[in-house]
Amino acid sequence: MNMTDKTLEQRLNEIDQKLNFITEQMAVQARRQREMQELKDDLNRIATDAFQSAVNELEEVAPSFDSSDLLYLIKKLLRNVTNITKIIGQLESVKDFATDIAPISKQAYLDVLSQMDELDRRGYFEFLRETLKIVDNVVTSFSIEDVKALSENIVLILSTVKNLTQPEMLIALDNAVSVYKKLDISVAQKVSFLDLFKEARTPEMRQGVAFGIQFLKNLATTERSNKFKEIINEKKEKQHAG
Repeated sequence: MNMTDKTLEQRLNEIDQKLNFITEQMAVQARRQREMQELKDDLNRIATDAFQSAVNELEEVAPSFDSSDLLYLIKKLLRNVTNITKIIGQLESVKDFATDIAPISKQAYLDVLSQMDELDRRGYFEFLRETLKIVDNVVTSFSIEDVKALSENIVLILSTVKNLTQPEMLIALDNAVSVYKKLDISVAQKVSFLDLFKEARTPEMRQGVAFGIQFLKNLATTERSNKFKEIINEKKEKQHAG
């Protein structure tokens, strides 16, 4: 085989390789075109379905929709671009504030939990539960009529409590209780009138009798005054009713 034949064979091999490459490229191109066509067909079907769905949805709002309203909305948005930008800026500020305050809020939450635990260990919640039991017993033990009667006499009750809590009254009650605790009375089986007469002449007995008489007089005076006030109030009510 001479040089010319070798050169010709080499060129034929090169041409064959190029033809194979071109064939492969054409196959790749054909596959790509086929894939693109399939994608195009799929997109066309999706677009058709979406368009049909949009048409169906818009048919429902068509009676209430006017193109002029859309134009008005667009103009309104364009006029308020600055305000919308400010609102977005404020939202960003709120977000930044929330980010900054998150650690503080977490610490405050932990402090509240610690304080609640301290109150629980000191018995505040147990005391509150027992107090609620007391309130429940009061509610279940009294009727609506009792509460109404209490509301009608609450002023008198508070006045009585106020008088009882005066310092001089508390001192007197404390003295009376102290005397009662210290009482050690022993009465003989036979007591003559002479013995009673002798006891009545003692200063302590005279002071006790005088105190009792004065107390009864003041009580009677107060009772008459209250009855007089009730009569006056009844007359006033009758006059207003007439």
